[in-house]
Amino acid sequence: MNRENSRRSDFKKGLDTEETRRRRNETTISLRKSKKDEGIASKRRAMIVAALPSAVNSTLMDSNTDKYTNSAVDSGKVYTAADIPELMSILSQPNINDDGLLEVARGFRKILSVEHNPPVHAVLASGVLPAFVQMLQLNDKPKVQFETAWALTNIASTSETKAIVDAGAVPYLSQLLSSPDAEVREQCAWCLGNVAGDAPALRDVVLLSGAMHPILQNIVQPANAPLFDNCVWALSNFCRGKPQPQLEQVSPAVPVLAKVLKGEGEKSSAKIDALWALSYISDGADERIQSVVEAEGLLETLIAMLGGDSGLVAPALRTVGNIVSGSDTQTQAVLDAGLMEQMLGLLHSQKRMIRQEACWVLSNIAAGTHSQIKTLMKTKGCMLQVNHMAIHSEWEVRKEAIWVVSNIASGGSDYQIMSAVEAGAIDSVCSILNVNDTKMLLVALDAIDCILQLGTKLGKDYVSFVDECDGLSMIEALQEHENDDIYKKAIHIIEAYFGCDDEIEDENLAPDANGSTFSFGVPQKVIDGSYCPGNVPNSAQPMAPFNFNN
Repeated sequence: MNRENSRRSDFKKGLDTEETRRRRNETTISLRKSKKDEGIASKRRAMIVAALPSAVNSTLMDSNTDKYTNSAVDSGKVYTAADIPELMSILSQPNINDDGLLEVARGFRKILSVEHNPPVHAVLASGVLPAFVQMLQLNDKPKVQFETAWALTNIASTSETKAIVDAGAVPYLSQLLSSPDAEVREQCAWCLGNVAGDAPALRDVVLLSGAMHPILQNIVQPANAPLFDNCVWALSNFCRGKPQPQLEQVSPAVPVLAKVLKGEGEKSSAKIDALWALSYISDGADERIQSVVEAEGLLETLIAMLGGDSGLVAPALRTVGNIVSGSDTQTQAVLDAGLMEQMLGLLHSQKRMIRQEACWVLSNIAAGTHSQIKTLMKTKGCMLQVNHMAIHSEWEVRKEAIWVVSNIASGGSDYQIMSAVEAGAIDSVCSILNVNDTKMLLVALDAIDCILQLGTKLGKDYVSFVDECDGLSMIEALQEHENDDIYKKAIHIIEAYFGCDDEIEDENLAPDANGSTFSFGVPQKVIDGSYCPGNVPNSAQPMAPFNFNN
């Protein structure tokens, strides 16, 4: 272990690397869930629009995006759950023709396309799913495949997604990603995206079916813009979820996603989906992070997006944050790409989540090497804003800002810690000593301990700084805290840096006055003719109190 790492280890006072370099598991899960819900909802609405009668449809959609629905064989009939027996009757005919198959597929698709509470259970109860799986295999009937994939997509957007997987439809949907017909490819990508986004177990079924390679092919060589957008969205769902997919399953997507981000003509929605996909891939072990770091030009692209379209900032910042939570080398790669040029603007964002994430990123940089801490601290206005937010911002932001200060205090050089104090670090960490958050109290107390230790070493009166911002009174109050670690830490700080209160005397040390003599409360025993405290044999007799006047 080198000298710097040894010193940092000594100063961290229980805050190990896993704590100082922190990931975003809980927040990630909630963001992913909302992202999934939003994504499926938008796809669901698009399908409902496409199911409208052709007269209305022609004003809402380009004619090329719904060519099968508006074909001459479309009867225009409005189907409901009451028509399920009739459709099943047509399906059971021994010599059903192509038009009959198409009408059955389209009828079920229309039944499932109602906006609220589609009768999915009635459809499943009819036993039509095995027939759907067979229809997907009719490669000479792309119209039937299209309508069937659409009906399955609608089922996949409900709580019954697993029924599609259990019916064995996923392998055929994956094969149709290579269909000669672009409309069929698009609809199958849509369906598989919904399946993968439902649950990690179903996502793994999709990946094992071989869907990744053709999805990437459709992104690299898209037949049209809607196909491209749907495939990028589906790909983001292929990469999402905890437990995560195996790295070897999703790493081939990284260079393709990098290309999407660099594209000039792509809509921001596709870039947002691509960024979220990268955030999912980079979340975790250093090997996952490295797969993103190694993509040519990707770091520079990510950082550029931090100062661009507001919709791109959150997923780009999350991906950057994942990278700086990795090794020192990976953190340095992001710094070398110009990250700090964007950070001050992010710290002043109007959005709480952006400011919170920005502080999280800085806290992981502050857990790095002295050189990386120096890069952070020399960024003009950065630490002043961090300390300001540690006191005056929303609690979620304050916590992240405190982590920045604490990591510098526990791992920075003497000069860096002094600079942090000059920027307001003591006020920051003392400001949360009265909150009801055990973890953050320990973080703040560790930071105070490190700062005061340095003050003692260098002869700096940091003790007065703590006292002036009411830190001492709050630390004294923490002696009554129910958490034993906080109690012990508070006692340690008071005893090590503030001494004992002169008015409080130990009853075992204070002498008792008796006329002109004083006797100490600790009984003196005689052993072998000498005075010493402690237990003695029963035969030994206590001596009279020692008289200082003699």
